[in-house]
Amino acid sequence: MEHYVVRESDRMLIMEPLKSSNLVDKFDININVRGGGIFGQAGAIRHGISKALVAAEPGLRDVLKKAGFLTRDSRMKERKKYGQPGARARFQYSKR
Repeated sequence: MEHYVVRESDRMLIMEPLKSSNLVDKFDININVRGGGIFGQAGAIRHGISKALVAAEPGLRDVLKKAGFLTRDSRMKERKKYGQPGARARFQYSKR
């Protein structure tokens, strides 16, 4: 993790579910992530670890749910519309 996740804040974000459930040294974790930036990937890793912990020990669901680790970030990239250069951008209007 030290080689890929450079910022300390991202490392702390990833380790939050393990620390809140007191299971830091109990699991070895291998993770593959694609897409997005480093911060987005860190959030996805945190969500995946939380879901894996609940699958392994269902009693942890209340603790992780209360901390907000099981809530998925539903924001997605808006699609490009036809007749426009992007999702919200418009072609420049020419009066003459």
